[in-house]
Amino acid sequence: QLRLVESGGGLVQPGGSLRLSCTASGVSVDYYGIGWFRQAPGKEREGVSCISGSGARTAYAESVKGRFTILRDNVKDTVYLEMNNLKTEDTGVYYCARRSTTWSAPSLSVDEYDYWGQGTQVTVSS
Repeated sequence: QLRLVESGGGLVQPGGSLRLSCTASGVSVDYYGIGWFRQAPGKEREGVSCISGSGARTAYAESVKGRFTILRDNVKDTVYLEMNNLKTEDTGVYYCARRSTTWSAPSLSVDEYDYWGQGTQVTVSS
């Protein structure tokens, strides 16, 4: 069975950087897109970024475009989210998830992902 585990969250000041990791085990995700999502208290889960199985195609939410970078290393079965120039609005629990189907166009819709990690907390505060 597929297992996704996020790591790398923590407390950082505005303008700082964090690098999140999502590692898959159990089954291969090489042909699946992987997405990063976040959820702040009292708010709905929102898509942040996603990457295709090959890593050739990516997508970003408008709020993070130019600040965040998603990449993957299929040898390590890991997808990364590099977050720069962090803002207080970036605070939340960050989740990675696997697309429900292979050979699918990038999507930031939560209902198009089937397996989810446990999440890692990111707090941006002065």
